[in-house]
Amino acid sequence: MELDLAITAFVAMFVIVDPIGLAPLFVAVTQNNTKAERRGIAIRACLVGFTILAIFGFAGEAVLSVIGIGMPAFRISGGLLLFLTAIEMLFEKRTQRRENQAEPAPDPSVFPLAMPLIAGPGAMTTMILLTGQQSDLAGQAMVFGVMAAVVLLVFILFMLSGLIERLLGHTGIILVSRLLGMFLAALSVQFVIDGIRDIGTGV
Repeated sequence: MELDLAITAFVAMFVIVDPIGLAPLFVAVTQNNTKAERRGIAIRACLVGFTILAIFGFAGEAVLSVIGIGMPAFRISGGLLLFLTAIEMLFEKRTQRRENQAEPAPDPSVFPLAMPLIAGPGAMTTMILLTGQQSDLAGQAMVFGVMAAVVLLVFILFMLSGLIERLLGHTGIILVSRLLGMFLAALSVQFVIDGIRDIGTGV
């Protein structure tokens, strides 16, 4: 059962963060940097992204409680938000928006790489949803471990981004992004179903 939860959490985080889709964008924003500078940018971006997501995982539900929003409502709205993201991925709008945000900068590690590309609204929402579904410390620790693993994958793919871009090509990257969008659509619907069930409608 714990393995199933870990796999579900990993798929959700992997799909919404989309490390494969970020790799060519990393190339775009670091095209004028040396190999050593690229490594430093990748490290800083992943550390900042991890920190932002960890903060939302730790304190996101508490903040919702303070402003009077229950987890069922957030699960439903979060699921709808993730569904919109999935639609954008399926029709390439997400890639276009990310490319518009990925203009070259002297040090793009914090913006746009860490936020909004790694720790975007969808990833923040997913962290709150996943941690909110866990009732014990072990389950929450598992979610943070999964998130750390996804961010580590982002770093690895950043380091391999040039090779990945040459291997996949533009068409291959679009195909992978659309497949991930289909997975995300299914997961977002499940979040909505879970939220409705928590309200007690019997769904």
